[in-house]
Amino acid sequence: MTVRELGEAAGFTLLCGDGDRVLSGEVYCGDLLSVVMGRAPAGCAWVTVMGNVNSVAVAVLTDAACIVLAEGMPLAADALLRAEGKGIPVLGTGLPVFQAAMAAAGALGR
Repeated sequence: MTVRELGEAAGFTLLCGDGDRVLSGEVYCGDLLSVVMGRAPAGCAWVTVMGNVNSVAVAVLTDAACIVLAEGMPLAADALLRAEGKGIPVLGTGLPVFQAAMAAAGALGR
């Protein structure tokens, strides 16, 4: 499943990126960036409330397929530019983190 297909199936909005990246089928939740760096699996949909430029850097380091910003959190302007430059798609949702992760997992057949 691609990031775009995940967004459509889970009701998320594509905030940036082309959405063509294929997901591994894993969903990872976390906001403590140092923990995410060590534990997020490559190709995952990473659900977080952190919409800053450091989150994009962590997504690049972990090779996450996308960032899912939960709870209606905004994507900072500098983070948007960095995500576009690094090819990291970002999805947004108003759902709480747990519900967003469950929606993503359900869409991925987990």
